[in-house]
Formats: sequence, C-alpha cells, structure tokens
Amino acid sequence: VQLQAFGGGLVQAGGSLRLSCAASGLTFSSYAMGWFRQAPGKEREFVAAISWSGNSTYYADSVKGRFTISRDNAKNTVYLQMNSLKSEDTAIYYCAAGRRFTVPRDAPDVAAWGQGTLVTVSS
Repeated sequence: VQLQAFGGGLVQAGGSLRLSCAASGLTFSSYAMGWFRQAPGKEREFVAAISWSGNSTYYADSVKGRFTISRDNAKNTVYLQMNSLKSEDTAIYYCAAGRRFTVPRDAPDVAAWGQGTLVTVSS
C-alpha cells in the first residue's frame, strides 16, 4: 500500500489550501480514509475521516466548519480542503487508510500511513 500526500505549503492566516492523497496497492473504494496531523512538539491527532462511499464524514472539533474531506474513488484519491486557516493548523498532515471495516479516527484504526505534507500558516 502506498499513500502519497501533496499540496502542503506556506499560507497566510485566513487563507486556504487543498491537500490530496493518491492511493495505490489497495482496493481504494473498500477503505475508509482519514487525515491526521502532527504539530511540532505535539502528538499526532485526528483531523477528518470519510467512509468508503464518501457518504459519511467525521471531523475534529477544531476543524469543523473550516475543513472538508472528500474522495474520488475513480481516481483513488482523498482530499482535504482547508479554509480559514489559523496558525494553530500548522503541522505535518498525514493521510491514512483505515483497517478493514474501520473508519480511521485514532492511530490504532490505521492500516497504512502516507509520508506527510507540511502545512505552515503564518499569522
């Protein structure tokens, strides 16, 4: 399984970024997907997740209303649209594939991690 995340970068507070994660080596439509992040000096935390079909989405309270997770099963890709970015959103963002029949909302739920993409929000 390979998960390749990209789209990170430097953005001013209040700005937007869209992260993408391309998956290979798995039947993508059979796996729930998620995004996690790790800020400097902090533990990795859950950001958002999406069900196999895309009909159900889940968000951390800290990003609810600002971030939107989506997926395109035809392209084996999951996205994270991030709006109204804040300095506290600065982190390395990781995409993750959930274990079979599991929505990845915590580290033990994850079957595979992507390599991470850095998002820096300047205030």
